[in-house]
Amino acid sequence: MGQPAIQISGPLREAAPLQTVAVRQASQFEQAGVALCLLGLSVFTTLSTGAVLMYNFQRGAPPFAVNAGFFPFAWIVHHPERLSAGWPFALTLLGILSAHETGHYIACRFHGVHSSLPWVLPAPTLIGTFGAFIRLRSRVPSRIALLDVGAAGPLAGMLVAIPALISGLVLSEHMAAPGFQSSASISVSVPLGLSICYAIVRLFHPAIPPLDASFNPHPVLVAAWIGLFITSVNLMPAGQLDGGHILYAISPRAHRWATNTIVFLLFFAGTIFWIGWLVWGCFLLPSLRHPPVPENPPLSKSRRWLAVAGLVLFILTFTLQPFAGGSLMNFLH
Repeated sequence: MGQPAIQISGPLREAAPLQTVAVRQASQFEQAGVALCLLGLSVFTTLSTGAVLMYNFQRGAPPFAVNAGFFPFAWIVHHPERLSAGWPFALTLLGILSAHETGHYIACRFHGVHSSLPWVLPAPTLIGTFGAFIRLRSRVPSRIALLDVGAAGPLAGMLVAIPALISGLVLSEHMAAPGFQSSASISVSVPLGLSICYAIVRLFHPAIPPLDASFNPHPVLVAAWIGLFITSVNLMPAGQLDGGHILYAISPRAHRWATNTIVFLLFFAGTIFWIGWLVWGCFLLPSLRHPPVPENPPLSKSRRWLAVAGLVLFILTFTLQPFAGGSLMNFLH
């Protein structure tokens, strides 16, 4: 569903000074073109998914209550007039992803780290996107820079996700047909951060429905939930995920131990809780070792608090079973 927000590659080979400027300008132009094309496709795919979500919401059915929720494009062809109804979902989800990657990009520029532009990846099914990422194209100069780059994305994404959570909760309603069932229905878990946000919103908006089978989430809330989920995955302290960069900046030894342990735990969790963890476990295998980053200058106390903020955000957004009944054991049975 998501991609690691940062991928580190080796340093680029330097050319002669007169050639460097021309190559770099062409590269930036091409990157901008690719980024815009991917963003345009992502707008369409998320719009299509959002239109289905809004259609279900307006009829009082669960978000993915019809098969069109998984493959929305054929449905959109027959209902093109509904495409514009997908904007609340599309803008919310793309806004969270874009803020996340922009946070990384700004931190890279601040520390003089060359990186690609943020790329949003379209997806043909379910939520309309595979996530977003940037690729670092030069070595990170220090662990301070690595920590800042790793933490900037999730924290920036939360600046959009929290207002989206609040708005989505206020806009949500009681489900008109609580007993509505479908082969395409999906039950999701509620992370701690969403539960806290719900409790605060209910103090000022008592009419909000309870978080049970009768709760009908607005598409904005669905997008915010997806944003939280992608954030939590990227904050896992392993490999070259955001959390992995943060942990490596604190302790390379702890990063090596945590990565090996988490890969094992992901394979176990995929068997018991959600099969998607198996995919993420396989994805982390090639990145068990983090590229070396200079230790000096050492991290200050304030930077270590930034790492604590990343850990707290991971705890608030992570859930072992994001989708009910989706473990390997369930599929085998």
